[in-house]
Amino acid sequence: MESDGPYYDEMAPGMVFPSPPAVSVDSGVAASYQAIAGEALPLALDQRMCNAVTGASSRLVSPGLLLHLSIGASTVATKNVIANLFYRNVRILRQVFIGETIETITTVASMSDSAPREGREPRGKVLLNITTTADGEPVLDYQRCPLIRLRGNKLPGYNDDLGENPKLDMETYIDESLTAWNLEHLPNPSEIKVGEVANDPMRDIVTQPSSLIRLTHNVAAVHRDAEASPYAKPLVYGGHTVALAQASLSRVFNGIASIVGWHTCDHVGPVFEDDLLSFQHRPLEEISVGNGRFVAVQVKAFVHRKNDEPSEVLDWTPVLFMR
Repeated sequence: MESDGPYYDEMAPGMVFPSPPAVSVDSGVAASYQAIAGEALPLALDQRMCNAVTGASSRLVSPGLLLHLSIGASTVATKNVIANLFYRNVRILRQVFIGETIETITTVASMSDSAPREGREPRGKVLLNITTTADGEPVLDYQRCPLIRLRGNKLPGYNDDLGENPKLDMETYIDESLTAWNLEHLPNPSEIKVGEVANDPMRDIVTQPSSLIRLTHNVAAVHRDAEASPYAKPLVYGGHTVALAQASLSRVFNGIASIVGWHTCDHVGPVFEDDLLSFQHRPLEEISVGNGRFVAVQVKAFVHRKNDEPSEVLDWTPVLFMR
């Protein structure tokens, strides 16, 4: 395999990509991420509050930063990605705190050739299993499905079943380790009305896309090199849109302690640097526990470009743990 690989026709189910260099998540990494995303998640910002709520001596690592560092590490398998189609079954197995060191292992689960189309380079879909540890303990597990170009012109003939999004089951997101947290120290919670859409009145501009991919060691060429992009300019990493969507969530809903998973995450349209995004949030389901509640929220992001109608670019359903 040459150093610019792997390409789709060089991959096979069962292939394992070992972790690139581990990352110790210190306050500098957290501050750099905060400067890009601008989220208002109290436990990631306020060490005194985090200690009062969790008992930990360090601040919470933003669940967004944790995901993006993991995804960035997994791009050792997807340097030649055209686009990432979806994330599935994202589970944060344990919350992570400043000072911990994370490592990520990526495995090819299944593959499926894309149907050939005249005038389009051949490509295929690869379902990846990704596991991340912090200080040696599993903290994150999920799947993602990139669309990857070939080195040659002949499709290898894979036709694996890539599966479907599972039905939302809130019981499976209950994390017993969080039931000891004292959420009374968090701001008074927002009223959650299942099914009612909450529109964030503040739109947000996509800036510093290169800074985020460098911070998270994302080596997918499509995010750095216009010539590697199917568009006339680099494609913004989809997690950048998620980062801004999570920041919007933190503004719209008070009392969020953290995020415990993503039920689904679909990138339904391209995003580019300097795009203007708006966000809407629709609670889908809520389940109460002794000290708080877990809430699934469907988050949609829309891009607003000059002379065009707003178009949807993100459909994301995180599960929140909140007061």
